[in-house]
Amino acid sequence: MGFLHLFIVNKSGGLIHQKALGPRAPKIGVNEWLRIGSTFHSLHAIAAEASPVRLPGNKNAYGADDGIDEIVAAGLVLRCLQTRTGIKFVV
Repeated sequence: MGFLHLFIVNKSGGLIHQKALGPRAPKIGVNEWLRIGSTFHSLHAIAAEASPVRLPGNKNAYGADDGIDEIVAAGLVLRCLQTRTGIKFVV
């Protein structure tokens, strides 16, 4: 299975960029991509606050700042890399 989509979300939850990376990637409208980007940002923020474990090197005094790294489901693997500036790269 190859990568189908890449989307980049800024630290306030806005979709910066979206690109289909394969011919099998589903065709989704612009509004749906904006909704997906902001929803993922919200879920990432909730996961970071709800995390019961602080990972080594975490500088956030109020909880985890790690959020979602990977979601694995039947037929879906979603990976997220968050930079120090808060920008998220999701494939």
